[in-house]
Amino acid sequence: MIGRRSLLAAAGLALLVPAAGCSTSNPSADADKGFAVGDGSFSQLEIGKREKAPTLSGAGLDGRRLSTAGAAGKVIVVNVWGSWCAPCRHEAPALVAAAKRTSGVAQFFGINTRDLDRAPATAFVRAFGLTWPSFYDPDGDLLLRFSDLPPKAIPSTLIIDRRGRTAARFLGEVSTTTLAQVVAQIAEEPR
Repeated sequence: MIGRRSLLAAAGLALLVPAAGCSTSNPSADADKGFAVGDGSFSQLEIGKREKAPTLSGAGLDGRRLSTAGAAGKVIVVNVWGSWCAPCRHEAPALVAAAKRTSGVAQFFGINTRDLDRAPATAFVRAFGLTWPSFYDPDGDLLLRFSDLPPKAIPSTLIIDRRGRTAARFLGEVSTTTLAQVVAQIAEEPR
């Protein structure tokens, strides 16, 4: 018969396993270029301390050339995701709703990472009704271009202000309301 302590230990372990999310078990996960558990934390830089964000360009999921350059002057929201990532699937409806709410001031882009085949990623886009383009970045090369607030978890969401500077970052899942509020606040900043 299983004792009460064993049941409590098993319950504690069950709670810890989902917390690992989509992070790696890399011992250097806390390093700037490593991945960490997406705990939902939010970071925002003061306007005067922001650095120029990289202009992303590369192949999209559909194989066509894709670039963030055409979104200059708008707030750019970059969501890092993978079709294999359970928190990404959970977060997708919130992102779709936030994109609708902020469509007048923001342009969304995705960075699909660690999917070695485009088919599962394309199926993810169809299943969740993502309306924005996603870069296909299986090796994470685009992610390494962010020195300010690097996306250290999957999912991560970066917000680039209208002047093209990295302004904010969410590590882990975001909610519709929170993301829409942050985008609206950043959109109202002086250019």
